[in-house]
Amino acid sequence: MSIYTKTGDKGTTGLFDGGRVAKYSERVETYGTFDECNAQISFAEKFCKVPRNKDLLKKIQNKLFLVGGEIATEDPTKFYAASQVISEMDTTELESIIDEYTAMLPEIHSFILPGVTLAGAQLHVARTVCRRAERGLVRFSNEAKVRPELLRYANRLSDFLYILARSEDNYQVDDDEVDQIVKQYNDAIGNGEE
Repeated sequence: MSIYTKTGDKGTTGLFDGGRVAKYSERVETYGTFDECNAQISFAEKFCKVPRNKDLLKKIQNKLFLVGGEIATEDPTKFYAASQVISEMDTTELESIIDEYTAMLPEIHSFILPGVTLAGAQLHVARTVCRRAERGLVRFSNEAKVRPELLRYANRLSDFLYILARSEDNYQVDDDEVDQIVKQYNDAIGNGEE
C-alpha cells in the first residue's frame, strides 16, 4: 500500500471526520505544531538517562495523538465516539509530576539557560515548540470551539517538559560529579596517595 494518496496535491488535506481544509488553515497549523512537538519529545527521550522520564515521555507522545486527533476533527462528536480524549485527570497527573519533581530539585531563583545536557537541551526545544502549539491552539479557539481541558493540558505540558529538562540536567550533572570523584580517587590510589 502506498503512503501517498495524491488527494492533497491541490493544497487541501483530509481531517479525521472526513472533511477537507486548506493545508494552511489554522486547524492544520495547530495540530501540525503539536505533531512537531511530539517529534521533538521523541528525539529528547532518546537522550534521557532517567528511566522514569523516558517512560513519562512515551506516555505523553500517546496523549499528543489524542490532542492532534481532536483538533483535526471539525465535528468533535465523531472523534469522541471513536477515541479517548484528554481529560482533567491527564492535566492533574501532569501537575502531580511537576509538583513532585519541583520538590526534589534544587530551588532556582532566576532564569536558567535551556539545557546543560543534551537531554535537557532537547527537552527545552520540545518545551518551546509546545508553547508555540499552545499559542496556536489559543488562536484557533477564536474560530472554532476548543474544549477548555485541551487548553489547560497544553499549558501544563510545557511546564512538565521544563521540569523534566531540569530533572535530566540535575541527574546527569550529579552523575558526572560522582564519576569525577571516583576518577580522582582511582588516580590517587594509582599514584600511591592513599
